[in-house]
Amino acid sequence: MKKRQKQRKKRNDNKTMSIVIGVGLVLIGLALFSLLRGADKTPAADSTDRSVVPMAVNYPVPSLTLDNISGKTESLQDFSGDVFLVNNWATWCPPCKAEMPTLEKYYETHSAEGFTIIAIEAGEGKNEVAEFAKSFGLKFHVWLDPDGAAFSAFKNANLPNSYVIDRTGTVRYAWTGEISFDMLEKFVTPLIAESN
Repeated sequence: MKKRQKQRKKRNDNKTMSIVIGVGLVLIGLALFSLLRGADKTPAADSTDRSVVPMAVNYPVPSLTLDNISGKTESLQDFSGDVFLVNNWATWCPPCKAEMPTLEKYYETHSAEGFTIIAIEAGEGKNEVAEFAKSFGLKFHVWLDPDGAAFSAFKNANLPNSYVIDRTGTVRYAWTGEISFDMLEKFVTPLIAESN
């Protein structure tokens, strides 16, 4: 009798051990699959994974007047009545370059609704910035900021940084870091629709 109980216990132990090993191997396989799958993926230009969520703010748009790449002087106050995004960036900044196609796509999608972008380049010369804008096919406003006036106006020297101004001239959102198309749609599109 005791011999049968020992054999039965041994079989149960073997079954339990087999189940534990099997489950462990399946979990290891799933983990390896996930790792390999993730390594093959290249993040999309508008990937939400890299985008930061904006901070809600509420203050008047600062005074700022600079030259654009065409040599014309423009002011933030010139865009009163529109919803616009001010993007401070630099040609040498990797996340700034990465978000440019996203900004251009969003601009093209919403420009007919009274939305524009003012991209303010921090420090490079007119020819270099104009060449950069041409290579990325940028159709929105590109300004030159040789002395860091935008950093002072918005009190933020981190790049990239962006600010969304509503139709009343109030800064409503502030971003520091790369923006995704999904985040723009989520936060900016409702402002465009508010009084369009």
